[in-house]
Amino acid sequence: MSRDPEYTEENKSQEEGAKLRSGFVALIGRPNVGKSTLMNHLIGQKIAITSRKPQTTRGRIQTVYNSERGQIVFLDTPGIHKAKNRLGEYMVYAAESTLHEVDAVLWLVEPEETIGAGDRRIASMLEKAGLPTILVINKIDKVKKDVVQKALEAHRHLCRFEDVLAVSALHGRNLDQLTDSLFRVLPYGPRYFDEDTITDQPIRQIAAEMIREKALRSLGEEIPHGIAVLIDRMQERPGGGLTDIEATIVCEKESHKGIIIGRQGAMLKKIGTEARQEIEGLLDTRVNLKLWVKVRKNWRESDVQLKNFGYDKKELS
Repeated sequence: MSRDPEYTEENKSQEEGAKLRSGFVALIGRPNVGKSTLMNHLIGQKIAITSRKPQTTRGRIQTVYNSERGQIVFLDTPGIHKAKNRLGEYMVYAAESTLHEVDAVLWLVEPEETIGAGDRRIASMLEKAGLPTILVINKIDKVKKDVVQKALEAHRHLCRFEDVLAVSALHGRNLDQLTDSLFRVLPYGPRYFDEDTITDQPIRQIAAEMIREKALRSLGEEIPHGIAVLIDRMQERPGGGLTDIEATIVCEKESHKGIIIGRQGAMLKKIGTEARQEIEGLLDTRVNLKLWVKVRKNWRESDVQLKNFGYDKKELS
């Protein structure tokens, strides 16, 4: 087919946009409902860290899903909860403010028949936002079918949904149905990012989060909420094949520092070994990882410290 002499890349983009559906989708829900696990599985690559501990995700994480039908830009958000400190306030703000920037919402809940105050708050928030919303009952691999059905019936009337689905993010069950539903509600338009784009997260940030994940999974219940990780140095050696990384695990108490280090450094070595192996997979090169532990008392209540760790509300505006 011949083209008009004035045909431009803009014309091409408009033609593609008439056939494709593309848009931004927020993953919303209470802590530990599986938002990050779902996002990782949908894009086929681990970007967001996961653990069984609540509040694992602290900030927005953007990833890109591409198919012949179009492009879905996912925004994984922290779990919406009752904030107990400045860090918690930042996390809730990061989640709620996302609703002003997306085209649709995936609301994840667990397969429970009881509707708590947290989910009612989210339902009210979504009603006000007026966005196309898909309700996702996650973790169906953990319960019987009748429990899933009761959960669906209990939740489907909380607000208006474009679709109601039951999935297992961990095992990838019914995720094709989920992407089908998303492409039905997203607007027509060209891709926002190149097809080889996976995330907007800097490599240093992903590496820091991988270290924090290993700490979350290795330490007790109290300490993980009070730790953060800073990458002090990341540099590839001349000739390639080896990257040096120096990182600091920050905690709030001297007693926590001792636990993180462990007897004769055993715990810190465990965290470092597991993190190094995963970072090597990310960078596709050998990694020399050195970890230190420092105490910053009550850093979760300090605006200055929060900004140093990348938790700045202004950057979300």
